[in-house]
Amino acid sequence: MRHALPGWFVALFILVAAPAIAGPRERAQVRTLVLSEHPDDAAHRIHVAGQIVTVLRFEQPCDPLKTKLLGWEGRFEPLVVEGKRVVIEPLRALAPDESVPLLVTLADGTAMSFLLRPPVEELGRADQQVDVFKDRESYQALVSVLARTLKAKNALEEENARLREEETSADHALAALLVAGAGAQTPFKRQHTWRGYDVDAQLSMTVYSGKGKAAVMLSVTNQSESRTWRLSQTKLFASSNRAPRTVAIRAERESIAVGQTGAIAFVVDRGAFLNPEGRFEELALEIYQHDGRLMAAVLLDPQLVRE
Repeated sequence: MRHALPGWFVALFILVAAPAIAGPRERAQVRTLVLSEHPDDAAHRIHVAGQIVTVLRFEQPCDPLKTKLLGWEGRFEPLVVEGKRVVIEPLRALAPDESVPLLVTLADGTAMSFLLRPPVEELGRADQQVDVFKDRESYQALVSVLARTLKAKNALEEENARLREEETSADHALAALLVAGAGAQTPFKRQHTWRGYDVDAQLSMTVYSGKGKAAVMLSVTNQSESRTWRLSQTKLFASSNRAPRTVAIRAERESIAVGQTGAIAFVVDRGAFLNPEGRFEELALEIYQHDGRLMAAVLLDPQLVRE
């Protein structure tokens, strides 16, 4: 829904409510589970989310007659067993205290027990794909573990580089002032504020203009009965072709407890609005919450940063 704003820009703010559609994922969330690393586990945990498919991949085909969910009625789509893959899809999110046993039997008669649970609160994401190996010493297991180790190493290096950049970034400093309530000390002018409600949160978003920079502030009041709220990821891109752009982010707190309110500020430099040909273009900012679904989006007109 477009808002005609005074002056020289138009921004669009969308609150995604109810059991909203999960946000797009450029990279699949793949987890490796080597059973010999957890010999004492009677049932290995798989984290699932409502209306999101989780795929288990095994080293050999599964027996569809001996692979089944126990006590799943009304909570899951019928289990799909095809070759080496088992496809799981909950009809709704599991409650924090809910768990559903899953028995998988391989073609050689090996039986494996799993426990389907909601996502871990600290991680916030369901398993999209889990590669299951019986023995760490198998070739495929070694390859998968190596890939997992390299992925963790690269993620750590990227995180360290990001933290080093934030220590000296002017945009991050401006974002920190906004979330601290010191907007008067920044070059930003408030342009418009939207308010709305998500399933378990009250939301407020404000767009700011500034000399050579624009900013967005999101305020979230967690109205969930039991779940902590966290920012999962943020995407800034050209609205015409989804080419990614850089945005500085500062959060008032890492997570928002039940009943608390927290602020998150996003600062966009003028250069982000320029395409490779040097022309200004409209940007889109998408904000995803802890379970990976799109919570809010705003279109930013380049006139926000024109001097």
